[in-house]
Amino acid sequence: MAVAALEQFCGSIFWNSSLLDREDADLPLCFEQTVLVWIPLGFLWLFGPWQLLPMFTCQKKKLSVTKVYLAKQVLTVLLSLLALAELVFTVVEILGYHHNNPAVQYTNPALYLVTWVLVFLIHDSRRVTMRRDSVVLFLFLILSVLCGVFQLQTLIRQAIQGSITSVPNFSFFVASYGLQLLLLIISVISDIAPEMKEAAKKNPEIAASILSLITFHWYNSIVVKGYRKPLEMEDVWELKDADKTQKVFGTFEKHMKIGVKKAQRALEIRQRKRKQHPAATDYRNGLSKTQSLDVLVLEEKEKKQKKKSAKGDSKSDYAKGWLMFAVIRTFSGNLLQSVALKLIHDLLVFVSPQLLKLMINFVSDPKDYLWHGYLYALLLFVTALVQSICLQQYFQLCFKLGMSVRTALMAAIYKKALTVSNAYRKESTVGETVNLMSADAQRFMDFTNFVHQLWSSPVQIVLSLVFLWEELGPSVLAGLGVMVLLIPINAVLVSKARTIQVKNMNYKDERMKIMNEILSGIKILKLFAWEPSFQKRVEKIRGHEMKGLLHFFYLQSVAIFVFTCAPFLVSVVTFAVYVMIDENNVLDAQKAFTSISLFNVLRFPLALLPMVLSALVQVNVSTRRLERYLGSEDLNTSAIWHETSPGHAVYFSEASFAWEQNANATIRDITLEIPHGHLLAIVGSVGSGKSSLVSAMLGEMENIKGHINIQGSVAYVPQQAWIQNATLKDNILFGSSLDEARYQQVIEACALLPDLQLLPGGDLTEIGEKGINLSGGQKQRVSLARAVYNNADIYVLDDPLSAVDSHVGRHIFDKVLGPDGLLRDKTRILVTHSLSFLAQVDDIVMLVDGAVSEKGSYSTLLANGGEFAQLLNTYGRQQEDKPEEEATVGMNEELELDGDHEPGAEEVPADVVTMTQKSEASVHQKNFSRSLSTQSNKSLKKTLQEKVKEKESVTEKKGQKLIDKEAVETGKVKFIMYMRYLRAVGCSLTTWIFIAYVAQAAANVGSSLWLSEWTNDAVKYQNMTYPTAERDMRIGVYGALGTGQALFLLAASILAAHGAVRASRVLHKHLLNNILHVPMSFFDTTPTGRIINRFAKDIFTIDETIPMSFRSWLNCCLGIVSTLVIICIATPYFAIIMLPLGLIYYFVQQFYVSTSRQLRRLDSVTRSPIYSHFSETVSGLSVIRAYGHQERFLQHNEKIVDINQKSVYSWIVSNRWLAVRLEFVGNLVIFFAALLAVFAKDSLDSGIVGLSISSALNVTQTLNWLVRMTSELETNIVAVERVHEYTEVANEAAWETSQRPPSDWPNKGEIRFVDYQVRYRPELELVLDGINCDIKGTEKVGVVGRTGAGKSSLTNCLFRILEAARGKILIDGLDIATIGLHDLRQKLTIIPQDPVLFSGSLRMNLDPFNQHSDEEVWHALELAHLKSFVCSLPERLSYPVSEAGENLSVGQRQLVCLARALLHKSKILILDEATAAVDMETDHLIQETIRSEFADCTVITIAHRLHTIMDSNRVMVLQAGKIVEFDSPEELLQQQGTFEGMARDAGIVGTFNTPL
Repeated sequence: MAVAALEQFCGSIFWNSSLLDREDADLPLCFEQTVLVWIPLGFLWLFGPWQLLPMFTCQKKKLSVTKVYLAKQVLTVLLSLLALAELVFTVVEILGYHHNNPAVQYTNPALYLVTWVLVFLIHDSRRVTMRRDSVVLFLFLILSVLCGVFQLQTLIRQAIQGSITSVPNFSFFVASYGLQLLLLIISVISDIAPEMKEAAKKNPEIAASILSLITFHWYNSIVVKGYRKPLEMEDVWELKDADKTQKVFGTFEKHMKIGVKKAQRALEIRQRKRKQHPAATDYRNGLSKTQSLDVLVLEEKEKKQKKKSAKGDSKSDYAKGWLMFAVIRTFSGNLLQSVALKLIHDLLVFVSPQLLKLMINFVSDPKDYLWHGYLYALLLFVTALVQSICLQQYFQLCFKLGMSVRTALMAAIYKKALTVSNAYRKESTVGETVNLMSADAQRFMDFTNFVHQLWSSPVQIVLSLVFLWEELGPSVLAGLGVMVLLIPINAVLVSKARTIQVKNMNYKDERMKIMNEILSGIKILKLFAWEPSFQKRVEKIRGHEMKGLLHFFYLQSVAIFVFTCAPFLVSVVTFAVYVMIDENNVLDAQKAFTSISLFNVLRFPLALLPMVLSALVQVNVSTRRLERYLGSEDLNTSAIWHETSPGHAVYFSEASFAWEQNANATIRDITLEIPHGHLLAIVGSVGSGKSSLVSAMLGEMENIKGHINIQGSVAYVPQQAWIQNATLKDNILFGSSLDEARYQQVIEACALLPDLQLLPGGDLTEIGEKGINLSGGQKQRVSLARAVYNNADIYVLDDPLSAVDSHVGRHIFDKVLGPDGLLRDKTRILVTHSLSFLAQVDDIVMLVDGAVSEKGSYSTLLANGGEFAQLLNTYGRQQEDKPEEEATVGMNEELELDGDHEPGAEEVPADVVTMTQKSEASVHQKNFSRSLSTQSNKSLKKTLQEKVKEKESVTEKKGQKLIDKEAVETGKVKFIMYMRYLRAVGCSLTTWIFIAYVAQAAANVGSSLWLSEWTNDAVKYQNMTYPTAERDMRIGVYGALGTGQALFLLAASILAAHGAVRASRVLHKHLLNNILHVPMSFFDTTPTGRIINRFAKDIFTIDETIPMSFRSWLNCCLGIVSTLVIICIATPYFAIIMLPLGLIYYFVQQFYVSTSRQLRRLDSVTRSPIYSHFSETVSGLSVIRAYGHQERFLQHNEKIVDINQKSVYSWIVSNRWLAVRLEFVGNLVIFFAALLAVFAKDSLDSGIVGLSISSALNVTQTLNWLVRMTSELETNIVAVERVHEYTEVANEAAWETSQRPPSDWPNKGEIRFVDYQVRYRPELELVLDGINCDIKGTEKVGVVGRTGAGKSSLTNCLFRILEAARGKILIDGLDIATIGLHDLRQKLTIIPQDPVLFSGSLRMNLDPFNQHSDEEVWHALELAHLKSFVCSLPERLSYPVSEAGENLSVGQRQLVCLARALLHKSKILILDEATAAVDMETDHLIQETIRSEFADCTVITIAHRLHTIMDSNRVMVLQAGKIVEFDSPEELLQQQGTFEGMARDAGIVGTFNTPL
């Protein structure tokens, strides 16, 4: 019926199959004029109108007209005119000449006319969008041109035969076809409006044409640039706005919030059902990361046990099940697009085996028309091409999704870190939180790349089985049975792997935690020679990790074995059953190779599914970790009110706070009113809750009852200064804009001017991580300057004067905090141990056990005679004795007795401040401190300002940058790196692995050739009974070859597993060993993040990624070689084509690999700052929160994540760029294999053709995989390169040498410096110059001098942290340079300035090598006044010290360091005066203990407060690296020299006229 109507419509026959059944086949003209015209038109009318939407919805102005746009519109108008002309011509013909033309002749031009008008409108509507090309139009034109080809060739044939019915119609069609072809060609050119040129330069993708997008042609310029020179970050294109962190995270956060809310509601319901008992409290009081813990609440044992179980319950339950939904909702658009592309690709995968079947039929049928062969070859090529395009667009979407998911998660983790509650912060260390960002977010990224396999693999498996049933009937069930049997094996393997994975993640966390601590406390490790103990700890954990890894690899080997066997086993079983169930069933080429290619299709989903499932398992682990973290409670600041009330700035209303919910209150029932503009001092002994009170004000604690009302903005100075890795100026400005006058005023008031003179780049000097190149006092003053510059209403100062000397403290108090200071009109809350300033404050609050015991003015409290008065009577003596007016000094007295630079810190100043400048400066300072004229004060400031300006104008000064830029290796990864890795695997192992893989490949080729022979039996025994013996032999050999292949693979995998674990162990050991042997200067100039990155990311790559990459690469290589061998056996001419294809392949790969490699390196380098910034943020959290700068830090994080994403995205696109080109090469291999088979049709067996083409069909995927693996291997081997780089860092001297000192050395404790000189680096000036002195045994020597005089360098030299440039140091007559470092360091004792503790037991912190008995340890604790405290702890010596000792107050940490020294007691004690964060009482205890316990030792004290060394036997005064005075304090005071000047500045002269 329909056919008759169509024939009437055309006026000719619609379909005639006989036209196709001949050598010069053709389609009927009617079919060409209807169906082939309507397909493209229908497509356009279905999707075209949607393209007009931007005209109505978009508010933007239309972009300018371009030449390309004009050309398109001119062609469209011409096409419309042609259609109109044809329509008019036909109508005139019908009306004028009464011709009875068929309807098709006027309907088609009319349809076309309307269509071209629509095209014109679509072109115009695209002017409001960035990309002017329309996908719909592009596809329409391709369809139209392809469908028109048939009509064109029919008309040309008619023209040649002279049988054309209508010349005008013929002319119209040819002209229209030509114009359409032109329009298609122009559509390929990118149409960039002038307004978009700038944006397109930054990212050409936004304006690229459709073809350019499909082939990734827009990316060419980067690939070429990357081939010519190593890419830099500046060469990489910007991200599109839609891919930037802000946009991605914004959407994700919206869905996340909804998800978390729902999950928390569900959690509450669960908890209500469980009716949990009220949890007991934890005896530890959790401490926020940056504060000292001032309080230790003690609990009885049973309470603690109860708490543990309660905590276990709460930890296992959290708001779960929301993360995946949030991710899916956020990226639903991307997911849907990729589903569509993947579906098209998966369906096309099954077209090739059907075409192969037709091709084998064609070869085996000698009568078949030749054009069939060409058509099949062409269809094979086109199918493969469309398949490639869909697959690459799908991958692009998937990888982009992975990148966006990672971005969203990283941003979410960072934002959460800014708001997370203290209770949760205590549970997870910085290392664990950084791991969430690095490992877990990365896992998500890797998983999303293949997430669609979860539905796609089952679909492919089902379709394969359907087509196989068609080929082989019920015997497929046998194969299916084998597959079903393999599923439980897979399930077992997956669950086992999961357990190992979870365990290993914990080991990794633990190892990273210790590494973090080692790197933070490396100085202590070196001074105490503790490296071996910590190395053992790390290696023990690493051992467990390696054991787990080996088990994991074994499981993986079994899995690989099972899944390589799977397709093969399935085919053996299926073919065997097929030929056995019926003797008429003979395996012919068509059946065998169609089935084989279907089995090959089956192989991919079968292999991927378990991988995706195990990735899903890993992601599940990560999901749990992330959900627990991101869904945990935020800091609850509801108890901090901000209501306006005229009377007071801060008001505590019956406020009680604890460190954890349900814990005992640390701050109890405090009611306190602080009026505007008041200076309130908070005093109390160690552990009375001073810092906790500050934390409560900042909202860092859990509210139990009451509230605190704060009016106005807050600035906070923590007890331990938090310094960012930025310039000094940036640290002070802290995000505020620069007001030069105010800035100078603040610097002067905070006594920073003289420091700026000494720093190499003035205030533009880069401060290292954690302020490494500043002394304790300088850090504290920078922290104070930051607060002062911030100009807040309320200042919360947690003991800022503790780290500075008394006279500097006086200066700061007068200029900043006191009644006449910069902050006189502000409300100031000052926690202090300095009793001398208390007379000048408005109010004093005395805290005892977290409650206010007294409050009032200085005179009131003294008169009351309470606890405050007692405190003052006991410890106020030393301070009261100083005459007030003498203590108030000019600005530069500060020039340090302040905490001298830490060793390694002078490394920077020495760079610029040459020694002459130093000595001049110190002379200038000395004179200056004599004449306290304001004029010289001003002139100093002026010269400094000029200096700073000079510095800014000159290029960056030497030494101004402390942190070297991370070295990025460029160019090809050296072959030696592969050799290094293989050497780590072991030479014999490597050889055996290779042999096993080659054997497996050989067995594979053998089985394929055997199958091809087998299928020829079908022709041989045609119409005959197939001999049973022959059949059994065929099956037997085929099976044996397959089994051999699988067994060789199993052997290779197991050997490779051993090799990989061995390599991991060796490389990690070398790295760890070397890092512990490198000199201190390396740690000063290398950020911890960078070293941690080697131990985290790079070691992870070596552990898990490189073995996989190596294995896959070898497999692919051998797979491709065997395929090419098979095709060449079938059609030897293929060898000729192989050469040009090989060349194309080689060049494409060369271009790609150099670009991709460099992009991966850039990714590694741009990733470090993300983690560094993150750990910096976590450690400075309370400061960031107090200032309310969360938003700024979030933005900075977004910025650095975007920089990293740029390189990641570029790398993703480079992969697609390559894949499209390589798959094209692969598609040509298929095309030529098929084409050559058509040419050589008569001389070939159907079996060998089947084998050749089915192998070729497989080659595309393998080729693509090979380059991916080559590049991935190159990329990942960079990890070996980076690890190796740190194993090559020059070491310090040997720990032990052949010359060992006597066991009782040093027994006298005599120290002698002989013409001693030292410098920090060979190119720098001397920091100690010609030191000559003798220190007698048991003598007590104080060392004083201003900043940069070389005090700390002296300690560093004694411990050989610095090595001599000339001269020597003799201890008891033995030259210390001749013995090993450990032999030396173990014989000296030091109490360092910063109390550093490590996580582990208290005992481990005192005696890591277990060299002392418990009695000795207890004795040391008793002497350090810690015994009663440790006795009160439930675990006593096993008490777990948390990371950096945060569950002890700073004072207690200092006492632990003292106990450590007492235990390690040797004849020589160096005391880097450690009284910074200690109250008077503790200070007094420490001094007493040292005097009594080290009476028979030589004690060298680096003094920061002069009064502590006034009872020394002698005092050494250093200036510019030379000893200027060295005598007893009494003598020096009478000499009227440098020391006397210092003593007078510090208000000591007169008090010490007689020896103490």
